[in-house]
Amino acid sequence: MRRRRLLALLGLVALPACLGAWQDADPRARVRALVDAGKLDDAIAAARAAGPDLASMLGETLVLRGRLASADSALQDAVARKAPGWRSAAVTLAELAERRGDHADATRRAQALTSAYEQGASGWSSTDRVAAGRAYLLQTRGKAAAVRSALSAFDAAFAADPSNLDARLRAGELFLDKYNAPDAKASFEEVLRKSPDDARALLGLARVAIFASDAPSMPLLRRSLEKNPSLVPAHLALARLHLSAEAYDSAAIAVRAALAVDSSSIAAWSLLGAIAWLQGEQPQFVQVREAVKRLNPRPADFYAELAEAAVAHRRYSDGITLAREALALDSTSLRALGILGNNELRTGSMEQGRALLERAFAIDPFNLWHKNTLDLLDSLKTFTTIETPRFRIVAPREESALLATYLVPLLDEAYDSLSARYHYKPQGPIRIELYPHHADFSVRTMGIAGLGALGVSFGNFLAMDAPSARQRGEFNWGSTAWHELTHAFTLGSSEHRVPRWLSEGLSVLEERRARAGWGAGPTAEFIAAYGSHHLRPVSQLNDGFVRPRSSGEVQLSYYEASLVCEMIEKEFGPKAVTDMLAAYKEGLTSPAVFARVLKLTPAQLDAKFYAWVRARFASPLRAITATDSGRVLGGEFVAAMRRGAEYLSRKQPDSARVALERAEALFPEYAGASSPAQYLAGLAADRGDYKEALAQITRITTRYETAWDANMMEVQLREKLGDTLGTRAALERLLWISPYDVELHGKLAELATRAGDHRTALRERRAIVALNPPDPIDARYQLARALAESGDIAAARRELLPVLEQAPSFEKGQALLLELRAAQQKSPP
Repeated sequence: MRRRRLLALLGLVALPACLGAWQDADPRARVRALVDAGKLDDAIAAARAAGPDLASMLGETLVLRGRLASADSALQDAVARKAPGWRSAAVTLAELAERRGDHADATRRAQALTSAYEQGASGWSSTDRVAAGRAYLLQTRGKAAAVRSALSAFDAAFAADPSNLDARLRAGELFLDKYNAPDAKASFEEVLRKSPDDARALLGLARVAIFASDAPSMPLLRRSLEKNPSLVPAHLALARLHLSAEAYDSAAIAVRAALAVDSSSIAAWSLLGAIAWLQGEQPQFVQVREAVKRLNPRPADFYAELAEAAVAHRRYSDGITLAREALALDSTSLRALGILGNNELRTGSMEQGRALLERAFAIDPFNLWHKNTLDLLDSLKTFTTIETPRFRIVAPREESALLATYLVPLLDEAYDSLSARYHYKPQGPIRIELYPHHADFSVRTMGIAGLGALGVSFGNFLAMDAPSARQRGEFNWGSTAWHELTHAFTLGSSEHRVPRWLSEGLSVLEERRARAGWGAGPTAEFIAAYGSHHLRPVSQLNDGFVRPRSSGEVQLSYYEASLVCEMIEKEFGPKAVTDMLAAYKEGLTSPAVFARVLKLTPAQLDAKFYAWVRARFASPLRAITATDSGRVLGGEFVAAMRRGAEYLSRKQPDSARVALERAEALFPEYAGASSPAQYLAGLAADRGDYKEALAQITRITTRYETAWDANMMEVQLREKLGDTLGTRAALERLLWISPYDVELHGKLAELATRAGDHRTALRERRAIVALNPPDPIDARYQLARALAESGDIAAARRELLPVLEQAPSFEKGQALLLELRAAQQKSPP
C-alpha cells in the first residue's frame, strides 16, 4: 500500500496525464494522492465516482475545498452507515462544529468518540486512532490529560500502520503547538525520510524554523506549496511572513490564494482582516468581518488574530483592545488571554497581566510561554524598583544600586537629547527591566528562552540583559539602554506605525551620536555582503530583520538601516526623519512617505542609497570579495591581512607592519577585534613607540563599543604618557562594557578626586560600596572621605558613623571623624 501511494504521488506530480493508470488501483490511495498533490477537485470527483464507501474521504476533501454544506451531508452519511472511515467523518463533524462556534456540540461529538476509544480500541484501525487523537484535541481546555491522550493515540496509530504518515504529522503539529520544537522537527523529518515531497512535513519544518529563528523558512514554504498548491496552512504561513515584513500586498495575495482553495477558512479571512486593519482600509475590514461572522457568529479567533497582528506591528495598546474584544466573545480563548496578559505586563499592569496568564495556564498547562512568564513574575518579586520622575528601573536586588548609579544619569541625558530631536515626550514613567540571566530576558520579552537579542522595547516598557547576563566584552549595556530608549521616542512619535527598519536604524544612529565608539560600525562581513548584493535594498529592508536568508543578515541589517538614516539626514536634512515619522503617524505607507518627504519612489531611494554606500565605502568594496553566499572570500584587504598574520607568525615585525598598514589604508573604518589597528598597536608598543600604539588603539576604542582589551591597553598607554584625562575617558568606556571591576572604579575615583571632579569621584565610591568589595569598611570610609571633599560634611558623617560602629578602632575613620568635627565647628551656624 505504502509503495503504491508513493508511486502515485510521484506520478501525479510529475506526470499528471498518467492518472488513468490508477483507474484499476485502490480508489482510497488514488483520492489520497490527489489530495496530497493539491488536486482537490479531481479528488472530489474520484471519491464520488468510487461510491458510498468513500463518503468519509469525500466529506473531508470537501471540507478542504470549503464546500461545507456538501461536506456535512457526506460526513453525516458516512457516520449513519458506518461506512469505512466513519470515525474520521465523526471527528470532522466535531471539528466543523468547533469552527462555527458550537463548542458544546463539538465537545459532545468528540466525547462520544473518545469514550468509545477508551472502552476498547483493539478493533480500531490506524485511521480510527488518528480520529481519536483529533477528538481528544477538541477537549483540551483545562485538561492536560487530553493532550497526552491525543499524542498517545497518534503514536498508537503510527505503530499500527507505519505507512500512515498523517499520524506522525499530527504528532509533530501537536508538539509544535506545545512549543516542543525538537520533537516536532524530529517527527517531520521522519515523515520526509519516508516521503521526501510531503507538503505538510515541509510546512512543519518551515514552522519549526520560524519558531526557532534558526534557519530560513521561505524556501521550505515555497517547496511545500510546489508539492501541494492547495495547502491552505502553507499559504497562510507565507502570508504571515510577508505581513511580518509589512509587505501587505504580498501578504494579501497569499491569503487570497488560500481563500481561492477554501473560502470557508476563518483563519484566512481573519488574516485578510488583519491586513486591512493594519493598512487602515476600513471598508474592506468591515466586509471581511461580516464574512467571518457568517461563518461563526462569535468569532473570537478573528479578533485574536487582529490583536496578534497589532502586537507584531508594535501597536500594543490596540492589541490590548482587540484581545479584550476576543475575550468578550469567548472568555476561554487561550490565544486572546495570552496576548492580553502579556501586553498588560508590557504596559506595566503587572497584576492584571499575571491574572490573565494564570487563567490561560489553567486552560493549557503545556503552554511554555505562559508558564515561563509566570515563573519569571515570581522571581521579579525579589527585584528592587528604583523610581525617578521619568523612569522606573527594575533590577536584581544585589545589582540595583550599582546599575542605577550609572543608568539614571545616562537615561536622563538620553531622554533630554531624544525629546529635543523628535519633539516628543513619552507619557508617564518608562519602565526598564534588567535581567541577570539572558534566558529570563528572553522569557520576559518573547516567552521562550534562547533568543539572541540584548534588549527590546515595547514603547514605554524596555527590557534588557543586565551586564552580568553576558560575558565581559559581549555587549555594551550603556549603548543598549540608549538604543532601546530611542524606540520609545520613534514608536511613540509615530503612534507605533514606524516600520521596523527605520526604528532600528534610528536607534543605532542615536547610539553613535551618544558616545564615540557606541553603535554598530562597518565590518568586512558587511562589505562582503553588501558588495555581493546579499543585503536588501531600502524598500525591502524589513525582510532583513524578520525573514533573514542567512544567520548573520539580521545583525548586518541593523547597520545597514542606520546608514539609510544617516544618508537621509545628510542628503535631506535632519527634519526629514521627523517628517517621515509624522507621515507614518498619519497612516501613510512607506512608498507614500518616501514620495511626500523625500520626493522619491522606492526604486529611486534604493538606487540613491546604493550609490551613496558605493561612494562611502569605495575602497573596501574594491578590496574585499565575497563568496556566492555573501561571505568574505578574499581581495586585496584579506590578502594584506593574511600577509601580516604570516609575518607575525614568523616574527618579522617590520614586514608585518607594512602589510597591516596597507590593509588599514584599504579599510580605515574597520575596528573589530582582529582589525589591522589591533596588531599595529601591539607592534608599536613592542618597539616602545607608545604614541603610535595609542593612535592605533584609539582607532578601535572610538569605533568598537565592546573592546575591553583595547580599552585596557589604552589605559596603560595613557598612564605611561601621563594623560590622566584620556585615562579617565578610557575607564569610563570600560565601565559601560562591564561595571564589576572594583579596581577600575577605584582608579577612576582617584583620578577624579585629583582633578577636583567630585561628582565622578562620589559615583565611583558609591559603585565600589554597591559591589560588596573585600574590604567594605575601607570602601565606606573612602565614600565618606569623598563626601567630605565634595563639601557635604553632614552626609560624610552619616556614612562614617556606621563604619566606626562596626570597627571602633579603625584609625583612618577616627581621624576623618575628627576632621569632620573640626570642619563643622569652622562652618558658620
